[in-house]
Amino acid sequence: MTGWTLDDIPWERFDRTRVDPDIVPLIKAACLVEYNADDYRRYLEDVFADDPKVRKAVEGWSREEVQHGLALGRWATLADPAFDFDRAFRAFTTRYKLPLGASESVRGSRTGEMIARCMVETGTSSYYTALADATREPVLKAICRNIAHDEIAHYWLFYNHMRRYLDSEHLGMWARVRVAFSRIAETEDDELASAYFAANGDGGQYDRAANFDAYRRVALRYYRPWHVERGAGMVFKAVGVPPETRSGRFLTRLVCMMFFLKFFLKTRRMISAAA
Repeated sequence: MTGWTLDDIPWERFDRTRVDPDIVPLIKAACLVEYNADDYRRYLEDVFADDPKVRKAVEGWSREEVQHGLALGRWATLADPAFDFDRAFRAFTTRYKLPLGASESVRGSRTGEMIARCMVETGTSSYYTALADATREPVLKAICRNIAHDEIAHYWLFYNHMRRYLDSEHLGMWARVRVAFSRIAETEDDELASAYFAANGDGGQYDRAANFDAYRRVALRYYRPWHVERGAGMVFKAVGVPPETRSGRFLTRLVCMMFFLKFFLKTRRMISAAA
C-alpha cells in the first residue's frame, strides 16, 4: 500500500530551530505505539486464522505501521539525542500487553473487530494530519503527511473487510455504533498513557490518569475543527451513517462540537486543580 520508505524522508533537511518542544514528547510516545504493530498483527492473525485474505492484508499493514514507528523514532532521536528508543520500547511493552493467543475477537464479532480497526485508523489519520499542519519542522512534516496518507489507506483496507463480514454476520447499526464508541473510549486506556510514560517518564511511579492527561493536554492543541469533522465523518461511514447524508452531516458536526467542548471543560478543570 505505502509508496515510501525511510530512504525517501529528507533527513538532511532536519531543522532544530523549527522543532516545537511541546510536540517532541508526543512523537516519542507515538513511535512506541506504532512500532508495536507486530503484536497487533499476531492478535489479528489469531482472530482471523482461517481467513487468508485478512492475514495477508494484516501482514502488509503491520510492516507499514512498524515503518511509521521507525520513522518517528528516528526523528525523535534527532530532536532529542538523549532519547533511547530501544529502552523506551522495552519499558512500554513490559507494561502494556495485548490479548495475544485469543481465538476470537474481544469485540464480540469479526465485523466488530474490523470496525474497531477502522476507528483506530480514522483517529491516527486525523492526528498525523493535525501534526503535519501544525509543525514547521520539514522532516516531521514529511513523515506525518506520509503516515496520515497510509492511515487513510488502512481505514479503507479494514472497511472493505468489515463490509465482507457484515454480509454474513449482519451486525446491526446500533451494535456497530457501540463497538465504535467503545473503541474510541479506549483511547484513555493504558496504551497511550504507558507509551507516554515509557518515552518521557523519569522512572518514577506510573500514574495512568496523569500520563494520559499530560499527553492529551498537548495533543489536542494541534487539532482544528476540520481535522475532527473529517475523522468523525469516517467513523459514521463505518457504522452505517454516510457523512454525505443530512443525518450524517448533523452527527458529524455534533461530534465535532462535543469534542472541543469536552477539551475546553477538561482544560478548565485541570487549570482549577493546579491553582
